Amino acid sequence: MTYRVCFVCTGNICRSPMAEHVFRARVEEAGLGGAVEVDSAGTGGWHEGDGADPRTVAVLEEHGYTSAHTARQFRASWFPVLDLVIALDEGHLRELRRLARTPDEAAKVRLLRSYDPAAGEALDVPDPYYGGREGFVECLEMTEAASEGLLTAVRAGLGEIHGSSGQGRPRESQRSTEGYPRDSPGRAEGDTAGETSGDEIEERTR
Repeated sequence: MTYRVCFVCTGNICRSPMAEHVFRARVEEAGLGGAVEVDSAGTGGWHEGDGADPRTVAVLEEHGYTSAHTARQFRASWFPVLDLVIALDEGHLRELRRLARTPDEAAKVRLLRSYDPAAGEALDVPDPYYGGREGFVECLEMTEAASEGLLTAVRAGLGEIHGSSGQGRPRESQRSTEGYPRDSPGRAEGDTAGETSGDEIEERTR
């Protein structure tokens, strides 16, 4: 069964594609590339179809990461297919939990830096868009620092799946991926938030 992780920032051109490529590298290094699918999206659709910001691409490539990317907007209908939705800052966390249609969907949303024990209370990855290259380097460093803890959480999630008796979480054949983009991101039609809000879920899950 595939475990799916989606990183989400504002426009899906700076922070979330950087996190996607960094974490995918960690997954592949761990030998989990066949079991874990890593993706990214934005809360808004302003940049749908665009590549990553050139500064994101430059910093990724300078540090030996891949950088191919097509921006897309996050859809509420993806929640059932995803196992973790990783927000890059508190604003994204709130917006994603508002989109969630059930408490279970809202509980899938986590802050990236909550997986970094050294982050303390400063859990936002600052938006580097309006600054210089140093902001993108900082974004990369924060992402790398959180990736090991996130990988540990994903390993635990995979263990729960493989160790389950088939109750609770649906098997892959029962989880419809209709509308969830594979190689051509950002093609789902306009989904809207569901009727049940996730606002009552605890705002920060460490």
